[in-house]
Amino acid sequence: MIQPASKAIAGLEAGDQYPAPVTTADAIVETLIRQGVDTVYALPGLQSDPLFDAFYRAGDRLRVIHPRHEQAAAYMALGAALVTGRPQVCAVVPGPGFLNASAALLTAYSMNAPVIALVGQIPQADIDRGHGHLHELHDQLGIARHFSKQATRIRTPQEAPGIVDEAIRSASSGRQGPVVLECSMDVLAQQARIDLDIPPYVERAVSIDVEAVDRAARILAEAERPLIIVGGGAQDAGAQVAALAEMLEAPVSGYRRGTGVIPSDHRLNVRLPVAHRLWAEADVVLAIGTRLHTQQSMWGVSDDLKIIRVDINPEEPDRFRKATVALVGDASAYARALLEMLPAFNRQRLHRDGELSMHNNWLADKLRALEPQMSFLKALRAALPKEGIFVDEVTQVGFVSRLAFPVFAPRSFLSPGYQDNLGWGIGTALGVKAAMPDRPVLAISGDGGFLYQVGELATAVKHNLNVVFVVFDNAMYGNVKRIQQERYGNRVIAADLASPDFVKLAESFGAMGLRARTAEELEEAVKAGFASGRPTLVHVPCGEMPSPWPLILMPKVR
Repeated sequence: MIQPASKAIAGLEAGDQYPAPVTTADAIVETLIRQGVDTVYALPGLQSDPLFDAFYRAGDRLRVIHPRHEQAAAYMALGAALVTGRPQVCAVVPGPGFLNASAALLTAYSMNAPVIALVGQIPQADIDRGHGHLHELHDQLGIARHFSKQATRIRTPQEAPGIVDEAIRSASSGRQGPVVLECSMDVLAQQARIDLDIPPYVERAVSIDVEAVDRAARILAEAERPLIIVGGGAQDAGAQVAALAEMLEAPVSGYRRGTGVIPSDHRLNVRLPVAHRLWAEADVVLAIGTRLHTQQSMWGVSDDLKIIRVDINPEEPDRFRKATVALVGDASAYARALLEMLPAFNRQRLHRDGELSMHNNWLADKLRALEPQMSFLKALRAALPKEGIFVDEVTQVGFVSRLAFPVFAPRSFLSPGYQDNLGWGIGTALGVKAAMPDRPVLAISGDGGFLYQVGELATAVKHNLNVVFVVFDNAMYGNVKRIQQERYGNRVIAADLASPDFVKLAESFGAMGLRARTAEELEEAVKAGFASGRPTLVHVPCGEMPSPWPLILMPKVR
């Protein structure tokens, strides 16, 4: 009915008004497109019908990828956001659809990922009145505020462009995070002439506290045993971090979200267990874009340890203990400022290669006891091209990957943050592949986690998202069973699993199914999956595996 108006939409320039009335949904979609959004991960339903009609009218300017579950829609947006660093959009119906997506939105919140969720709503006049509408949920926005930076309702067509624009800016700025936009089905369908005079989003120039940089540079220059800890906030500051490390001869440790900030083969890169040893002797720690939670809460902090915090969130540096110096702002900008300031104070430093080699050899010896996990990981690294992206899942091999999997570029090792939720991997990997179609994507799961989103194999096939999934099948929730055996007198309950024939399951979806029983077979199967150009599931039957937790949950050292 409003097709003539939609034809005009495609030709509009910024600042124009629609020459004919268009819907709120059209205004939402047009604003997203103008702000650089080209894909929406979305599951349709009654309250979102006008929005999906607007998606249709956007034509080839907007790709719509529809999964089989709302959780996957949000995880796909999360995966795309993590690998690109740019805002990504999902759309779901209210009530159960929104709650289905909530685990992924909570994960996005914990990982500081810019995800925008478009959530439908019952008729506006009936919100929170308890009439029993389809998908009605009391205080949906209030619920959303617990795991989003911002949750807002669009009430009129005229305010839609401004609210969508603000959502993109909020999700992208400062400490990034998810934003929830709610709009009732009747409002989505309302028509009006709407002004689109919304400037494209441009990041604001970063301000630098020069005095604080000077103090930090002097402290770092005096350090005898500096240590750098990086987190997800440093993912776009890799070159600067490496240069700082070389200038200070400071080892760099990134765990999980900090993995890949500098390449694993850099001579100053160290893994978590080695960083634990170095923490005991460090006199100055430079923490960039990290909560520093594990180090401060578990490894301990003594009065003589100076900690310099670089974080975009002003609340973060003093959360556990007041930082010696807090540099509040963009990690790249402050790292560059330190690089410019340090030469005035720094001194000639001896290489620490011998010391780090000793520590790394100690870790290699410890890791040799973690078999078959280490052999499987070596096979996966050999099969995954260097530019490939690895999605870690909550599984025994995944835990060890966080300690040992070599990573050579930022944003190429994705791990689910402190939520550590089973089942995140499939949808996340599909979103990664949708955003980075030319890069190989490998996702690992256990038999427990994989079945959370097994239906998304249909999504992979439907949308030609050629991810290679590896399922390590030990017929149990491995951590749960180990804890019950070790701490609860072997009173095992609700830990053993029954699973399908994973190869036949994959084939029934139209994906390729392979089985590998050894590390050598695993390497060949993963290579075959990449070569096939098809979504592939590699099933790896395995038994109980040794615990990596002594190398993860390490004791206080100061």
